[in-house]
Formats: sequence, structure tokens, C-alpha cells
Amino acid sequence: MSQFVRVRPQGKVERRGAAAVELAICLPLLVLLVMASIEACTMIFLDHSLTIASYEGVRAGINYDGTNADVLSRANAIINSRDIKGATVELNPLDVASAERGETIAVTVSAPCNLNMVIPPWFYDGRTLRSTMTMVKE
Repeated sequence: MSQFVRVRPQGKVERRGAAAVELAICLPLLVLLVMASIEACTMIFLDHSLTIASYEGVRAGINYDGTNADVLSRANAIINSRDIKGATVELNPLDVASAERGETIAVTVSAPCNLNMVIPPWFYDGRTLRSTMTMVKE
């Protein structure tokens, strides 16, 4: 018999070091799964936050008296409350106040993934998430 496996008198097999080997194999996989889950959840939160910011911004802009300042104020309020770093807000048309009734207004909010990660950049390294909402001016 091997020097690592001994049979006890009761017929039970003694396995020295098996738990350490199993831990050495399984622990890196578990850590990888946990880190990937954290990163995926962070990006889902970021995407959802950008969607909400663009929706709230366009809602402020489609009002008959809506201005660019209203759009930026509302979108930035969501961005700041959710602690999103490096976000930008783009308007189409560039002047919301001059848009005629029935014309579409689009607000695009984007943010780089690298600045909004909980753990060091890995899968989303160098990517930018973007959300656009389009509505008709009232």
C-alpha cells in the first residue's frame, strides 16, 4: 500500500493530506466565482443606474418649458446619488428648449467601467457602458 493511505483495524481508510489537496484545487475556483459575481453585479448596477439617469433626464427635457439645465440637473442628481464616476450626459438636439412640440429628444448617459469597479478591472477593463432614452417633446 501507499505510504499516504493506511487501513485502520476497523477497515476505515485514513487519507492524510486529502483535505489540503481538495482545498488547493477548489479554493481558487471559489474565489474566481465570487470575484466574477461581484464584478457582474457591479456592472448590472452601473447599467441600471445609467438607464435611470437617462430616463429621468429625458423626462425633464420633454416638458414644454424644459431646458438643458433641467436635463443635466436631473441626470446628474441620479449619477451623484449612485456615486457613478466619470459619467457624461449628451443631449440630442443640443438645445432642448428650442425643440418643437412632437420632436424627439434623446439623452445619452455613459460611464467608463474602470472608474466604477469594486475590484481591480478584469473582464470589463476599458469598456464604457451607455444608455440612451428617447421621448417626444410635449
